[in-house]
Amino acid sequence: MSTDIDQAGLAARITGFVDAVVTPIAPTMARGAGPSPKRIVEAAGEAGLAGILTPPAFGGAGASHSDFIEFIEAVARADASCAVILDVHLSVGTEPLLVFGNNDQKSRYLRRLAAGEWLAAFALTEAAGGSDAVALRTRAVRDGDSYLLDGAKAFITGAGDADLYIVMARTGDGPHGVSAFLVEAAWPGVTTGMPLSKMGLHGSWTGELVLDGVRVPAANRLGDEGMGFTVAMSALDSGRVGISAQAVGIAQGALDAAVEASRRRGEGGSATDMPALADMEVRTSAARQLTRYAAALVDAGERVTLDAAIAKLYSTDTCVAVAQSAVDLCAPESGADDHSAAVRFRDAKACQIYEGTNQIQRVVIARHLLRD
Repeated sequence: MSTDIDQAGLAARITGFVDAVVTPIAPTMARGAGPSPKRIVEAAGEAGLAGILTPPAFGGAGASHSDFIEFIEAVARADASCAVILDVHLSVGTEPLLVFGNNDQKSRYLRRLAAGEWLAAFALTEAAGGSDAVALRTRAVRDGDSYLLDGAKAFITGAGDADLYIVMARTGDGPHGVSAFLVEAAWPGVTTGMPLSKMGLHGSWTGELVLDGVRVPAANRLGDEGMGFTVAMSALDSGRVGISAQAVGIAQGALDAAVEASRRRGEGGSATDMPALADMEVRTSAARQLTRYAAALVDAGERVTLDAAIAKLYSTDTCVAVAQSAVDLCAPESGADDHSAAVRFRDAKACQIYEGTNQIQRVVIARHLLRD
């Protein structure tokens, strides 16, 4: 973890935020009836956590990725919807601006994001492209000192509530023909569809972002023209570490529910439950260590593509398996759709899909093994 901030104070803020804000609203978030994503980020801002990765010079906490994953895991242990809202805002929503933004862009946006006044979103995925990021069709055509953006993005976390979107659009052909843009939600031509009705993560808004002749100043291009794929892949590498932490938190929350159910069945726990509980603990602990290792690599400035893929693959597969075991161990009560194990089981599946499907993670890992 970082050594230039008050670690005990940061840990206390995280605990206080989870106890005071996240845990009380977890049941309503699971029903999709909780506060809006922006309100969650506002509350994190009030706790000094909406800019946990942002330097103090721009209003943030100046913490490390190791601190960040501890925060996301703690939130996800209580509620996965809050965790994905905060993870997207902090990682793929803000970090590209930290890494690739110029001083003007940082001064215009980072303080509002770090204070929780604005909610950030990341707009790469398109309905026709799926996991093929290079196949995107949204276009950005240069027009004097601005660009005109046209296209539609799908499955965007925070769509409809975000204030700032990091949008990938095609300015040329091939992987070097993609550019990244900072697009404000209030600009003419920016609209969103209704939030999707999902299997899980009901408290997190996911929907379509439509760009219809949106005029974006050239000053809001993030990095050089043609650097969009680099921006996107860098964001996804570190973003996958955050999703790994979310998966660990979901698994830990599911394990908590299973342990409680087992204790109720017999003093000291039911002997028939012990092998399953042990396996759940082993997998959750291993996923946590893989995630911490990947976060440490990010903090050290080392390339994290492979280790982020390993952590994401193992952690998200783990959270699905552990949540399913929790449903089994908590039966028959877990048959109720509002039971904590059932909620986590539904929430867990999405972790295997977003920030690059686990099939894509296997491709990344295998390519590393086969590289000359």
